[in-house]
Amino acid sequence: MAPIFSTRPLYLQLRDVLTERIATGEWKAGVAIPNEGDLAREFGVSPGTMRKALGMMEGERLVDRRQGRGTFVKDQGSEDRTIRFSNIRGADGMRISGAVTQAHITEGTANDLECARLRLRVQDPVYRVRRVHSHEDRTFMIEDASMPAVLFPGLADSNGHSHRIAELAQQHGMLLGKAEERISIDQASPDIAEALGIASATPILLLDRVIETLGGRPVEWRLGRCHLASDSYLAEMR
Repeated sequence: MAPIFSTRPLYLQLRDVLTERIATGEWKAGVAIPNEGDLAREFGVSPGTMRKALGMMEGERLVDRRQGRGTFVKDQGSEDRTIRFSNIRGADGMRISGAVTQAHITEGTANDLECARLRLRVQDPVYRVRRVHSHEDRTFMIEDASMPAVLFPGLADSNGHSHRIAELAQQHGMLLGKAEERISIDQASPDIAEALGIASATPILLLDRVIETLGGRPVEWRLGRCHLASDSYLAEMR
């Protein structure tokens, strides 16, 4: 629990403590956690306060409360969690996550834009990942992502390991929260056009996205340069 002099509402402090149990693996995916009454007694709070904390965790998709059965930890590595940041849809409306056909990882120091998006200091180390996304033998997005190196030690040396942020967060005991994405139209530079198989200066979609942990710390800034052809981008509000 947070110090007793904390000004944060008690249910938020409870949510933080319970969330930490999931992040550290004390509460495993798919396992039922103690019931509301037992947790309230453990922390010395009212059932209503504990209910509010658990309700918030359910809204954040950390737990699943099943009537008459209990509250279960959701698998943060499940498909519905790992693809929730993928919003490209095909002509049939089905989600396209695509295959990452290439991924190149380098390490450097944060530039001005990375400092602004990831809330870093100048010269803080970052990992940069270029991902090439393809679907049905067509490259549809070139993605350049930056991540604070301190959060993912050894990433540049992890040959064959995952570079996807959802899987990396799970490996390093972090729970992902919200994402903010800016969408604009750009023109394909010669190198991006060549990679996408289109003419230089062709209009493309520019997806500028920052993903944060539940605690609000930025963990990845992504610039995706996307040529949709007959596909579309779907913004879901829920």
